[in-house]
Amino acid sequence: MKNPKIAFITGITGQDGAYLAQFLLEKGYSVHGLLRWDWAEGTDRLKTLGIEDRLHLHHGDMTDAGNLTRLIKAIEPDEIYNLAALTHVQVSFETPSSAFQANAMGTLNLLESLRILDMPKIRLYQASSSEMFGSAPPPQNETTPFQPCSPYGVSKLAAYWLVRTYRDSYGLHASNGILFNHESPLRGQDFVTRKIARAAVRIAAGLQDALALGNLDAMRDWGHARDFVRGMWLMLQQDAPDDYVLATGEAHTVRNFATRAFAQAGIKLTWTGVGLNEQGADSKGRVLVTLAPSLFRPKEVHHLRGDSSRAREKLGWRPETTLDGLIREMVEAEQGVLEDGKEPPFPQQSAAA
Repeated sequence: MKNPKIAFITGITGQDGAYLAQFLLEKGYSVHGLLRWDWAEGTDRLKTLGIEDRLHLHHGDMTDAGNLTRLIKAIEPDEIYNLAALTHVQVSFETPSSAFQANAMGTLNLLESLRILDMPKIRLYQASSSEMFGSAPPPQNETTPFQPCSPYGVSKLAAYWLVRTYRDSYGLHASNGILFNHESPLRGQDFVTRKIARAAVRIAAGLQDALALGNLDAMRDWGHARDFVRGMWLMLQQDAPDDYVLATGEAHTVRNFATRAFAQAGIKLTWTGVGLNEQGADSKGRVLVTLAPSLFRPKEVHHLRGDSSRAREKLGWRPETTLDGLIREMVEAEQGVLEDGKEPPFPQQSAAA
């Protein structure tokens, strides 16, 4: 029998890492993952998907170059998926140095390990981000000039260029996946989509009075993480490495997302007011959504909408889950949590593994 392919996922305890691990196991891979030593509770997502016992988990940290080199040499993976990162944009404004250490230096450590070990069979996927486009006008694709508006976006852009530099300089099979927003029931509670879905369900159940949000006019291209991990895998199945945008091609405001999520939970929102005085109320006039200045970013990214034509043509990739399907799944997951009488898992997105 042919030996299974071996994959090594950094950031395996995050939303994308968990779905990717599940996807690769279904493909017959032997899956190894990097687990940060202080993230003992971080396997909740893997347990939720019922895959934790089928994985090989290793303690480590992206900022420890020696540890990465030792692990890669021992595992001898065919494919590496670098998903480890400090992923929360707002947090990156508060801890910019940590964002750079995890996102840029962590990627550099991984690339250096591959260069030093000289293991040419390994194929690397680097998780880039639509936040690199920042204030560039939509739609954004692989040729759009980058204009990041946050330490997170800048750190991801540094990692993107490091991958391209090492690919061109040392012949690495390394690809950047420039992924637009992708969500799921496994999203951390500190991300706006999960925050909205959870609040809608709790408000409908009488367990929460209202929800505070930031920029309601921010437009995002939201897809399902399950669709996007399939795109990651497709990139590493190509003969030549390259960079690809993955996106649905549709953008919606935070206001629209909230309206749909509350409707899914049985509440029709009506919006009134202007600027910071805008609010969302139910049919009885109860104010359920308000704005909080503290939730606005120091520099806003107003409109991200991706053009994934290249990935659709060359990879045969396309998203399968609609926005309404995504929201329905997230709201139903929150309703299931309430029925079980348990605190919802995934309190926040894991930082770098």
